[in-house]
Amino acid sequence: MLYYGSMEEVKFPVLITNFKTYESATGVRALELAKLHEEVAKEYGVNFAVCPQVMDIWMVASQVKIPVFAHHFDAVTHGQFTGHILPEALKMAGADGSLLNHAEKRIPFSQIADSLNRAREVGFFTVVCARDLKEAKEIAALNPDAVAIEPPELIGGDISVSSASPDIISKAVKEIPRVPVIVGAGVKTGEDIKIALKLGAKGVLVASGVTRAADPRKVLTEFAKALKGA
Repeated sequence: MLYYGSMEEVKFPVLITNFKTYESATGVRALELAKLHEEVAKEYGVNFAVCPQVMDIWMVASQVKIPVFAHHFDAVTHGQFTGHILPEALKMAGADGSLLNHAEKRIPFSQIADSLNRAREVGFFTVVCARDLKEAKEIAALNPDAVAIEPPELIGGDISVSSASPDIISKAVKEIPRVPVIVGAGVKTGEDIKIALKLGAKGVLVASGVTRAADPRKVLTEFAKALKGA
């Protein structure tokens, strides 16, 4: 099977930027933003990954060498599955892995298990999102490559999980020792990242703090310095 794109190994600590469907991170702008991530990551020697919309994956992955994730995929195989997202197709387009169960695209627990099985079959890195520690522990039992804890009430807000709920980070790291814990929701400053990593997180998941920033390079540089310091 022929694959395209970066196919890069995901290393920790990592900063993953979810492009969502923001206008500033769609189409050619998605490519420009991904290239900016790559430039800053290379300059500071840190691990960045990007998560563009599915229709932008091939364009982005074919022109950057940092890991590229999808927003979502379905637990289907080749066949009669119109409208579904096939993991093999994502990988052929250059995706290195995918988010699953994001607060804006939640799926049933049984589907998470099936999707993880499919991901293993195609060699896909998985970051499964959870809204709280209880759900994170349940998901971790399925052995994803990472669990991302994002309290939904903080997503897109001005208060970060590092500031509002530092205890959830430390508890998750302690109670989920075998699966890397990534945290997100409201992360917008280097200090947010420093706190999360100091508490034991292996990375952060950001979105609007980068995609809607007036100066994304400035923000990414601040984030890179925080990762480097860790």
